[in-house]
Amino acid sequence: MRPGQRVAGQTAWVLHTLPWRETSLIVEVFARDHGRVALVAKGARRPLSALRGVLMAFQPLLLDWSGGGELKTLIRGEWRGGQALLAGRALLCGYYLNELLLRLTGREDPHPALFDAYEAAMTALGRGERLSLLLRRFELRLLRELGYGAMLDTDGDGRPIRPDRRYTYIIERGPRPCAEDGERAAEDAGVPVGGQALIDLAAGDFSRAATLADAGRLLRALIDHHLGGQLLQSRRVFKELQEL
Repeated sequence: MRPGQRVAGQTAWVLHTLPWRETSLIVEVFARDHGRVALVAKGARRPLSALRGVLMAFQPLLLDWSGGGELKTLIRGEWRGGQALLAGRALLCGYYLNELLLRLTGREDPHPALFDAYEAAMTALGRGERLSLLLRRFELRLLRELGYGAMLDTDGDGRPIRPDRRYTYIIERGPRPCAEDGERAAEDAGVPVGGQALIDLAAGDFSRAATLADAGRLLRALIDHHLGGQLLQSRRVFKELQEL
């Protein structure tokens, strides 16, 4: 972005906000044509600021900003409407999706298809759709759009996946067949997954209950690997609530 360049009418979602100075905010947004962008919203914490009730997470926005540095200046924000407020487990899932984008995407790296997937997930959360299904769809799309696509069609030796077999998925090596008919099992620890689940994942089909269960374990392992040891606070909170 060139110094002083202005972006107008950009569709975006707030991922995170931080207080800045006495009356302002630093806002991390995910924009369709610009990716993750950091904006300073001057005076947004003042009681009469036009931005005070607009810069909310999990709500679709139209934003204008300007500037050429890492931190842009927010000029205008407007609510696009049409999104139900999130509550309960859906709200926690929304925080989880935001945290994934904050941790795994780069600044000003556009991903329009990922943006569309995020909007679809937010709409599904607002409608009360099945949480495990919409999360697995987003996680798979996230990995693919960021270039972390998993090996799903063939095993580590290039052989087609068989739907009737069990595999051990080893990060960076792909699925290895478990011992059967005298074949040697995978030696490394990995994620157990069914062959049919791998085939379904490659097709983006989560209609089978077994596929959804296997996908949860596999996608979590892949995401944890690419997080490089970073802990997700949304997972910690969700776990604590489950224990309560």
